[in-house]
Amino acid sequence: MLVQDNFDFSKDYCLEDERVILRPLCSLDAAELATYVSNEPEIWKYSLVAIHKLEDLNGYIETAIQSRKDKTAYPFIVFDKQSNKYVGSTRFYDIQLNFESTQLGYTWYSKEVWGKGLNAHCKYLLLQFAFEQMGFKRVEFRADNDNKRSIAAMQKIGCTVEGVLRSHLPRPDGTRRDSIVLSITKEEWEQNVKALIKSQIA
Repeated sequence: MLVQDNFDFSKDYCLEDERVILRPLCSLDAAELATYVSNEPEIWKYSLVAIHKLEDLNGYIETAIQSRKDKTAYPFIVFDKQSNKYVGSTRFYDIQLNFESTQLGYTWYSKEVWGKGLNAHCKYLLLQFAFEQMGFKRVEFRADNDNKRSIAAMQKIGCTVEGVLRSHLPRPDGTRRDSIVLSITKEEWEQNVKALIKSQIA
């Protein structure tokens, strides 16, 4: 099974379980997510994009949608069935079909769902989709090396730390961040990671 024969950027993939729905991000979703710009600035602390007002969010979403058109990313909006509302976004990006690899990131959630298991549900659906439905061999994760909360969340679901890229990317404030690199391989998913995450959402 070759990824390039399966992954269709024009198709609207919807991933769902008993807790969450992940559907493709669209321009109208700015209205669903706007409250998190004004009311939860902590969400954006480690973002590589400055999000301070609605116009910033619109630009963030339009960039994500354009990346899908360019066939380099596939963004989702996250709907939480428990609270019955949209609570964040995530995406596959740096999608390399020929190399059967992708990165999974640009993930953020409302503080309301932090520590309540939603991330495990999302990651299970996304990784199952990547490895079992699309045939990817590797899913990579990156984060600001200062973002200990995000790093802990990635390690909790079974990501392996590969190293740190020093002075890797510019932050909105003009400083540069060190980026930690983690990953999950198809073999790891099949051998233990799938069962690990499933135990967290059972």
